This record gives sequence, C-alpha cells and structure tokens, in this order.
Amino acid sequence: MEKQPSSEQGSREHLLHPEFPASRFPFLSIVLWFDQSKNRGTVLLSWSVFFLLVVGVPIISHFVLVCSDCDFHHRRPYDAVVQLSLSIFAGISFVNLSYWSRKFGMRRFLFLDKLMDVSDKVRIEYEAEIQRSKKRLMIFVLPSLTLEATYRIWWYVSGSNQIPYLINPLLSNVIACTLQLSSWLYRNAIFITVCILYQITCHLQTLRLNDFARCFASEIADVGVALAEHQKIRRNLRVVSHRFRRFILLSLILVTGTQFMALLTTTRASVAVNIYEVGELALCSLSLVTGVFICLRSATKITHKAQSVTSLAAKWNVCATVDSFENLHDGETPTASNVESQISTCRNEMDTSDDEEGEGDDELDNTKIHPVYANTISYQKRQALVTYLENNRAGITVYGFLVDRSWLHTIFGIELALLLWLLNKTIVNIP
Repeated sequence: MEKQPSSEQGSREHLLHPEFPASRFPFLSIVLWFDQSKNRGTVLLSWSVFFLLVVGVPIISHFVLVCSDCDFHHRRPYDAVVQLSLSIFAGISFVNLSYWSRKFGMRRFLFLDKLMDVSDKVRIEYEAEIQRSKKRLMIFVLPSLTLEATYRIWWYVSGSNQIPYLINPLLSNVIACTLQLSSWLYRNAIFITVCILYQITCHLQTLRLNDFARCFASEIADVGVALAEHQKIRRNLRVVSHRFRRFILLSLILVTGTQFMALLTTTRASVAVNIYEVGELALCSLSLVTGVFICLRSATKITHKAQSVTSLAAKWNVCATVDSFENLHDGETPTASNVESQISTCRNEMDTSDDEEGEGDDELDNTKIHPVYANTISYQKRQALVTYLENNRAGITVYGFLVDRSWLHTIFGIELALLLWLLNKTIVNIP
C-alpha cells in the first residue's frame, strides 16, 4: 500500500505548484495587478491604469485645480512638488515591477521555486511572512490615505464656491476628489509594494542564514556541506542585490533631491508657510522617506545577520581549539565528563546572563555552542571554514558597497534632518 502524503507535504507541493492560487497570499493578489508576464490584455490594462493615475490625473489636478485665485486656505503652491515627487517614485516602481514580472515572473522573483531546497522551518516562516505583507502594506498606506482623504473632502466642501468645475459643481467635485484620492492611493501603494517585496526577499535570506547558523549549535559532521550552503546563500544575496540595486540607488537620490526641492520651495522669503498649504507636502515626504527606510532596514538587518554568523563560527572554532584534550593519552577516547570539564571554561567565559544581555544583541550572538570532539573535525578544516566566512562575508550591496548599519545611520540621518527641517517650517508657522 502506498504511503499517503502528510498534510504538510501536500501544503508544500501546493505552494510550489506552478499554478498555485494567488488568493492564498492576499499580498500576491495585489502584486499580480502589476504582473505583465501573462498576456497582452493584462499589460494593456496595467499600463492604462498607470498612465491615468500617475500621469493624467496629476497633470489635470495641477493645471485645472491649482486654484491660484482662492483664499490662502485653499491655495496649493506646493502641489507641483507633491505631484512630481509621487509620480516619479510611482514611475520608478512600476517600471521595475514590469521588468521583473516580464523577465522572472512573480514566483521566481520571490524565490518560491527555490523553496524545495530549504528546510520546512524556513519554508513555513517565509510563507507566514508573505501572509503578513498585506497587513504591513495597509499599515503604511492607509494612514496617509486617511489624512489625504480628510484634507481633500474638507478642501472641496469648504471651497466649493471657489473651485473650478465642469457643468455640475457637485458631480464635478465628487469625480475630481475620487480621481485624486485614487491617484494618491495608487502611487503610494505601488512604491510601498516594491519596498515590501524587497523586505520579503531579504527576509527569506535572513531565515536561511538563521538555519545555517544552527549547524554551529549542533555537531557538524561535514564542513563541505556547511560551505556549500553558505555559498548558496551568498549567491542568492548577490541576485537580490543585483535586482534591486537600481531601485535602491534611484530611491535614495530622488528622495534626497525631492526633499531639498521641498525645502528650497518652502523656505523662500516671499512664501508664507502654513499647515493648509504645506500639510500635503509633509505627508508626501513622510511616505517617501518611510518606503526608503523599509528598504535600508531590511538590507542592513541581513548584513548584520551575516556578520553574526561569522562571529558565531569563530566562537565555535575557538571552543573546539582551546579544548584540545592535552591530558588524554594517545588512542584514548574522550568521555562526556572529560569533554564537559574541558569546555566549561570556554563556555562560562562566552556565555552571559540574561540581565547582562544588550538590547541590540542578535539572537545568534547568544547561541550555545555544542561540545565538539577534537577528532570530529580537524583544526585545518575548522580554520579553513572560519577564514572563508571572514573573507567572503554575505550581505546586501549597492553597486559593490555593503549596506551595513553605519551606512544606514548616515543615510537615515541625512533624510531625517531634511524631514525635520520641513516639519519645523510647517508647524512653527501655523496661524
């Protein structure tokens, strides 16, 4: 009688099947709106919606509804900066998504076709991460949409007698408000979606690094297997870095550029800044900086994780080397008591109590090293593995530059300084 497959195996086969339903992952259902790898109808619809909400609506909104003759509560002198910033980032995100979907397809792009090579623990946690992505997208997009909707509704209701309209003022205002909110939602959502896709792919490699690091907490039988697994992870990280490098670099440059443009616009001596005019600009800036921060945090997190693996391997080698069993006679088999007594010093010095654990410690830094027999793996093999890890550190790069925490602190400090200057000009001048 044939053995029936377990429910977990069935779930795994279902996930990896080429035609697995996107409805299983709500976030992927959103991403598939931008998927252009299927047919021409999808491509035509996708590009039509893009040109309507990213190009057409902002242009009409700026030139028709700028309301330069309205009172100071309804004037929009910074609308050009807002519309240009959102449209540029939406354009970059859409073009990248289109390219990725045509060249790779979403299954291959998210490494779903590679999950057969990972452990069940990594697969399950990665699947859970994808499930959480829709909630994360809502958290980042809905607050800004709510504030924008509140502002737009107030703007149309309070300024109905000043705002230009076509034929029927009520119907014209309702249609214009709906299109503007749809454009705001679309442009913010597509940019944050790409940032979350980057976070998801980085998270998979983080899970694989965690799984790789667990081999040092148990007895390693073959250094070659550990070396091969680390090479696979480094190869995947190079793939992720190569796919997203243009998006990351352009996002950094353009966020900095748009923030400088916003500051130069709002700090002109002839401009009276108030919350009614600059509130939308501040909301736009916050959304863009948030998206860039998601990407940079994901990149630095995995780089730090890779550095922790190298540190853990070095500690594993030290424990195995220091306890060299010098007191044993030739040919004598080490007993468990001998092993424990000889590694106690190494373990006691390296282990720390819970109350001494730092807030920023990585979980790998506190991994317990399994006792290693001196004759299990030779010193030369252990040292070769540690040397390899030290000289081939994994991590996310942008055109060869490793994205680590110091790099993140520098970039985030610059962006935060620009944002605080903008908020300061906004809040201080509230009438």
